[in-house]
Amino acid sequence: MARLLVVDDEKNIRDGLQHLFEGRKHQTFVAESGREALAVLAREGEMDLVLSDWRMAEMNGLELLKEIKSRCPATLVMLMTAYGTIQNAVAAMRAGAYDYVTKPFSLEEIELAVERALEVRELRAENRSLKNSINGVPMLESANAQFRAVTETAYAAASSDATILLTGESGTGKNVLARQIHEWSPRRARPFVTVNCTTLSEHLLESELFGHMKGSFTGAIKDKPGRLEAANGGSVFLDEIAELPQALQTKFLRFLQDERFERVGGEDTIQVNARIIAATNRDLPREIEGGRFRSDLYYRLNVIGLHVPALRDRPEDILALAGNILREAAARNSRSGLQFSEDAKKALVSYSWPGNIRELRNAIERAVVLSRGTTLRKEDLPDILFQSGSPRTAGSGDDATLEQIEFEHIRRVLALAPTLEDAAATLGIGVATLWRKRKRYHLE
Repeated sequence: MARLLVVDDEKNIRDGLQHLFEGRKHQTFVAESGREALAVLAREGEMDLVLSDWRMAEMNGLELLKEIKSRCPATLVMLMTAYGTIQNAVAAMRAGAYDYVTKPFSLEEIELAVERALEVRELRAENRSLKNSINGVPMLESANAQFRAVTETAYAAASSDATILLTGESGTGKNVLARQIHEWSPRRARPFVTVNCTTLSEHLLESELFGHMKGSFTGAIKDKPGRLEAANGGSVFLDEIAELPQALQTKFLRFLQDERFERVGGEDTIQVNARIIAATNRDLPREIEGGRFRSDLYYRLNVIGLHVPALRDRPEDILALAGNILREAAARNSRSGLQFSEDAKKALVSYSWPGNIRELRNAIERAVVLSRGTTLRKEDLPDILFQSGSPRTAGSGDDATLEQIEFEHIRRVLALAPTLEDAAATLGIGVATLWRKRKRYHLE
């Protein structure tokens, strides 16, 4: 059902169109002038479509169009007139009209034109939803005081060049926050480059970061700039910085201090200005104690330290996040209009989500693909949400061994993840490491 506003100074046209569209189950409002139309919008809120006459007293259709676009940019406006000219059509389109129809028209013609306009409106809404999910802004909206404090600090720090260290469990959205920091910053027009420190060997990771010269190693058939060079003037996001090998930690520390480095096999010093945002799910002070991470690199990275809370620590956000993810997944799978049943909502809130937002996303994506009808039921969600040990309070019993906790967590993530690579990303480990653990626990 759509919300329509018909604006025309002829009562028979207003009444006829209102009867037509209400018969099609659309909520239809009417106004006999532009001023009255604006009053309706102020009182009833934004419409999906305004169907307005062109020639009216006091305020004509074109003037009304401009007012509507300034107040409700997403509302589609279709103009109707018996004075159809090319000049009027061009003026209407330039001012933002969706379409332009001439009187007289049949009810079938106007009905078809309106239904096409509403289809366009729905597609645009879906595109905005997808774009917003890519940009990440809805995923950062929160009713949780701790998470709001994190995003407020991130926003304040974005305008500086200070290095930022994001900590927190895998799947909490550190990558989304990192990209948004870049979008909030003066560097937003320059590249945002991501380097995952878990996916490459030490040698390849060095080349990925700093670039290499032709012949510097087997397979180096030409000079290749690194990711740092590609991000000049922008931002670099180093995901899972704790996995950076110690030899590279030393070289990267020099870059942080001097903004200079040499490519692998090269002698020329390259200077790059890039803002560094790093993330890890490890306890870096403990890594320092164990001799696995340089303390001086830690302090250079931790100029602005932000800890992203786990999803189980912000239960008031679960349904809002689930709703955003559902709209995104529904649009991507051409299943608009989906909603959760009350039982499904209760199940989502009661689960502990050890894989955090990434696990929530996988569960909802699966439900969207496999469900039938317009309502996602409890039965459409993964069975693991209802198994023993899955509630929010479970999984951390005093009698459970570390091996048992690891086994259960890996089993849950593997059950939800569509691929082994996705499961490894959720767990914050390499694919090879997950393959070995899966074999060890007989989870193949």
